[in-house]
Amino acid sequence: MTDPRSPRPLLALLLLALPLAVAGAVLPDPATSAPTGFTGPALLSDLPEVDAEELLRDLEILAHDSMEGRRPGTPGIERARSFILETLDERGVAPLHGERFQSFEFQNRRDGQNYVGHNLLGWIPGTDHPDSYLVLTAHYDHLGVVNGDIYNGADDNASGVAALLAAARHFTANPPAHSVVLAFLDAEEMGLQGARAFVNEAVVPLDRIVMNVNLDMVSRSEVGEIYAAGTYHYPFLLPLVEEVAEASRITVLTGHDSPDLPPGQDWTMASDHAPFHQQGIPFIYFGVEDHPGYHDPSDTFENITPAFFVESTRSIIHFVTLADREGQAILEQSGRALAVDGADAP
Repeated sequence: MTDPRSPRPLLALLLLALPLAVAGAVLPDPATSAPTGFTGPALLSDLPEVDAEELLRDLEILAHDSMEGRRPGTPGIERARSFILETLDERGVAPLHGERFQSFEFQNRRDGQNYVGHNLLGWIPGTDHPDSYLVLTAHYDHLGVVNGDIYNGADDNASGVAALLAAARHFTANPPAHSVVLAFLDAEEMGLQGARAFVNEAVVPLDRIVMNVNLDMVSRSEVGEIYAAGTYHYPFLLPLVEEVAEASRITVLTGHDSPDLPPGQDWTMASDHAPFHQQGIPFIYFGVEDHPGYHDPSDTFENITPAFFVESTRSIIHFVTLADREGQAILEQSGRALAVDGADAP
């Protein structure tokens, strides 16, 4: 199989998109402002630094018209793939055990066509437990062009990808105790295909995954609320979510993860965390509730809420930091302890 990098250079695209990002972004001042939904004084010392301008620029590039909605099998998603790969290289994220790509084949049930998907992989090796993994996921595909309309997918899910790239910058500068895997997954909109391939092929040993943190729609909330779903199934993660919520400058809520909810309100199987959950791997899924832009051409960069997005990214990275701190305890409480005399097996 050929290297799935796009042969088209991205320089022209970046020159086109970057001026828009600078002109169109409303950058928050973390020291003096907070988005709607601010619930109290932030514990700023607990929160990671996020380069707001870089974060918003990355999102705008991924949601640019030239990406054509990032449908699998199109030139647009190839451009998005090239941008992600170049950014990982620039931020010093190594290929996962020498592999940058995981390619897989699948059939889309809706159109009956066969596709080849490409997950993009990177990792930051852990300093203390390199053979235990926090797997961070975000899907980079979307719906493409439908009846002549570009479905840019700014919130769904250019936002999760941009936040994952911000996490890449943070953890390369602040090495984690457990290895952090960054998995940019393909074909989520066609049935969680990239996540299923990651789990089914055991890209890393499943019994060595501490947990999955999945990001899908994290940039748009007029009321300043984001959900951290998963604590119903994995209640031992609730204290970490509560710690994040206490320090966050936005409202971090639990819920949307119980089987007794009305149809469509239980998100347990709604995104790429589902295949991990089916293997008994704990997850937290960060996402906002549906909004008018959901699966609509109006899901554009101009309609995200920038200050909220910066703070949601900060809170997500904070959660990953706490999960790294408690990684061995999470493994024990989930019944998948890997330690031998307190240390990872070689």
